[in-house]
Amino acid sequence: MTDAPLATAARAPAFIAPGATLGVMGGGQLARMFVHAAQQMGYATAVLDADPTSPAGLVSHHHIRADYLDAAGLAELARLSAAVTTEFENVPAASLATLAATRPVAPGAAAVAVCQDRAAEKAHFELSGVACAPHAVIASAQQLAAVPEALLPGILKTTRLGYDGKGQARVADRAQLDAAWHSLRGVPCVLEKMLPLAFELSVIVARGASGEIVHFPVQQNLHREGILAVTTVPAAAIAPELQLQAVAAARSVAATLHYVGVLCVEFFVLADGALVVNEMAPRPHNSGHYSLDACDVSQFDLQVRAMAGAPLVAPRQHSPCVMLNLLGDLWFREVGREQAPDWAAVLALPGVHVHLYGKASARPGRKMGHLTVTAANAGEADTVARQAAASLGIEAW
Repeated sequence: MTDAPLATAARAPAFIAPGATLGVMGGGQLARMFVHAAQQMGYATAVLDADPTSPAGLVSHHHIRADYLDAAGLAELARLSAAVTTEFENVPAASLATLAATRPVAPGAAAVAVCQDRAAEKAHFELSGVACAPHAVIASAQQLAAVPEALLPGILKTTRLGYDGKGQARVADRAQLDAAWHSLRGVPCVLEKMLPLAFELSVIVARGASGEIVHFPVQQNLHREGILAVTTVPAAAIAPELQLQAVAAARSVAATLHYVGVLCVEFFVLADGALVVNEMAPRPHNSGHYSLDACDVSQFDLQVRAMAGAPLVAPRQHSPCVMLNLLGDLWFREVGREQAPDWAAVLALPGVHVHLYGKASARPGRKMGHLTVTAANAGEADTVARQAAASLGIEAW
């Protein structure tokens, strides 16, 4: 399906055929899975990341070991690549703008800049006609003092560089709010009213420069300590009308952002059944990793297609599934001792797909991989996923 192209939207680039080189800013697991998808489709790849052991750099045709702001590194990435993407939102938007002077970049610097700033993100949601939690921007002591009591208790979030629960603090009253804001050294923040949540969900869309847009099924998510733990698809607990509403909202967010690439929009379903948007990520998302095993087209396939100007086919889920995040904590189940999980026991279970990201060392909270269980029906997928979780020491849901 296609949304109406807007006057300021990017002109659709010429199709970049397999055989060309596609570049990516960042060398973590998302870039690694992008590289695998691009290579499967016949593209060469180039990764810009300063880490000599970055997961994506280890499997790419070219690894440019440079900082994201390094002029020589950016010039080399542009020289090698027919188009460039990014693996996460904290790549400097200025670097993407530099690359865009000579190469197609998807998503563009302007869209990424919105996603890098929670205040700008909230403003964009309102522009898109999508409801979000009541909030206030706090960038000064005066704005801190003017926060309405109705926003408390709430969650204080830094406007920039926060993800996976980082840069956040729950505040029950004004005293805690004052202390939390000062503990964050007075950086600009957004205070969001704490709402009674029933479920969390996400929608991943892919949009081309022509306005063509497709989406994956609604994904039901469970977070623990701010980090995604479990994703279930289909999202059976979410009412069908709410799923349609979430898809429409995600499409609106992408269209009004003139977005090109893969975008994830996260939502809360409240106790009263209302739907509010939480945040968005200008890239493939942890909650969409299941698409590698449960869909005929993955989110990384669509990332490649969008940046290469290829047709965006609507993904079809062929298997119900449950995805588990594998954090470094699983390597430290015994205090003071690092030991790999019992992969043999997990791989003995039917329908289990283990994806490890090639990271050199484990540490608590670090995303080391994910596991997807596919089955003939949702009940079987959930049963096997619980067995896998028990073997790995992951808390049941």
